[in-house]
Amino acid sequence: MKQDFSFSVLMSVYAKDRPLWLAQALDSVLQNSLLPKEIVVVTDGPIGADLQKVLTDFTQKNPLIRLLPLDKNVGLGAALNKGLSVCSCPWVARMDADDISLPGRFAQQISFLKQNTDIAVLGGWVQETDSATLTPLSVRRVPEKPADILKFLKKRCPFNHMSVMFKKSAVTAVGGYQPFYLLEDYYLWARLAAAKYPMANLPNILVNARVDENMYARRGGWKYFKSNYALSRRLRQLGLISWLTHGHNVGVRFCVQVLLPNSWRGLFYRKVLR
Repeated sequence: MKQDFSFSVLMSVYAKDRPLWLAQALDSVLQNSLLPKEIVVVTDGPIGADLQKVLTDFTQKNPLIRLLPLDKNVGLGAALNKGLSVCSCPWVARMDADDISLPGRFAQQISFLKQNTDIAVLGGWVQETDSATLTPLSVRRVPEKPADILKFLKKRCPFNHMSVMFKKSAVTAVGGYQPFYLLEDYYLWARLAAAKYPMANLPNILVNARVDENMYARRGGWKYFKSNYALSRRLRQLGLISWLTHGHNVGVRFCVQVLLPNSWRGLFYRKVLR
């Protein structure tokens, strides 16, 4: 039986997203060399008139776009689950409301998946850019092969979430996105790894991702550290890491996420983890 490689694009928009950036994100999908069958946009609670106007204008001009409004803000993981449930295609490509997919992104991913039919998740590199000027800052590289991804996952998230395309049936089989403060995607990849689903990354830049100092602030503090601590324990419970690796993870994250000031943390992410 011939495998179906049609795909949906899944996005979530909330009140703090910027209208111009959302328009640029949608444009980048619609200008790709290979178009999705549909673009499912979840509005995660009330979003305001300016954002709503962008969505209304795009929806009126592009029948590919399907809006799924939520009455209240439920958070990224829950919003994506709602959107995932209405995606009609066997493959789902993630896209954030402030990033830009490069023109050949989807064609590259589908071409690879057709040649590697066992792969359940396929991501790629992203070019981090200044949020206002789009000036390139750094490239966020991730491992390419399934074995390397599994090794990398023991200590760090092995995917750039906004770049992934995944098999809907595989993600649904492991419970979809689940609540985990700022780490919903990492926890999903961990459960897929524990269930023995092969995953891969393309060694190419697929997305331009906006970054600013607020991103590094969100990647610090006690709340974020406690979420990382809890996730490392889950990795241990899933049989993916040893107690020794768990201890290493906790120690490194405490130093970076709690002890380092934001400016130093940003430098650490840009210079050490890229």
